[in-house]
Amino acid sequence: MAQFIDYYQTLGVDKTADEKQLKKAFRKLARKYHPDVAPDDAEAEQKFKAVNEAYAVLSDPEKRAKYDKYGKDWEHAEAFEQARQQRGNATGGFAGGNPFGGEYTYTSGGEGADFSDFFRDMFGGGGAGARFGGQSRAFRGRDIEAELHVDLQDVLEDNKQILTVNGKQLRVTIPAGVEDGQTLRLRGQGSPGAGGGPAGDLFITFRVNTPPAYRREGADLYKSVEVDLYTMLLGGKITVDTPTGAVNLPVAANTPNGKRVRLKGKGLPEYKGQASGDLYLELTVRLPASLSGEEKETFERLAGR
Repeated sequence: MAQFIDYYQTLGVDKTADEKQLKKAFRKLARKYHPDVAPDDAEAEQKFKAVNEAYAVLSDPEKRAKYDKYGKDWEHAEAFEQARQQRGNATGGFAGGNPFGGEYTYTSGGEGADFSDFFRDMFGGGGAGARFGGQSRAFRGRDIEAELHVDLQDVLEDNKQILTVNGKQLRVTIPAGVEDGQTLRLRGQGSPGAGGGPAGDLFITFRVNTPPAYRREGADLYKSVEVDLYTMLLGGKITVDTPTGAVNLPVAANTPNGKRVRLKGKGLPEYKGQASGDLYLELTVRLPASLSGEEKETFERLAGR
């Protein structure tokens, strides 16, 4: 058996409260706990439903009379219910003032109904859904946030992946050049609405795994490349790995340590752009792990020792 609910206490009014006082109390609490004000607060959502239910009963003279008459003995209200049904009001519908303008009409079993067991047991029907001027009161569904982890290779061009959100599979396009932490909004792919309201949105935050060898700044990439001492002194060619494949890079003789080389267009695609960024290589000298006797003598001679 459902537990008795003190609707007067829910609204914070006395049992002698008139229509004006009820409306004022309802307006204050409804605005405080409205889903648009606290969209992600489950406790506020429950309080909003309780306030809505209390005002639905107390703002209707017939239902308030029944509630006041039977109170905690509401389960013995069969005689009153039979009389109400004989008056042709078996649907459990009732009307009240809308403090926000227009007219509320609360209808049993409406879409999005979420009234308490106490209400259903006392007044019948499967619940009640708030309506405005005969139209269902629509609530927008909640937004959903999700993360999608991708590799650097995945953002070199538009890439499609299948995501499962709320038990539903979605084909999502990973935009070329998307950055780590960037969020994509998919309208209408969040939680479904209530009372015919629109669905919420899905916000996907991309987490791009950039390999430790690279540092990213927008569409540009930076990488440190070790070159052996002899190539830096005498010149030559080295092979460098890039996100789009290996390239052969000429190294001029007497290249200074820390020399920066730009590989145009070898970076990442610009997000929603037509061009690509650049890859900047910092050439650093890799010293020999050990020297042979001959090498040591050569270096000593060059050093004037």
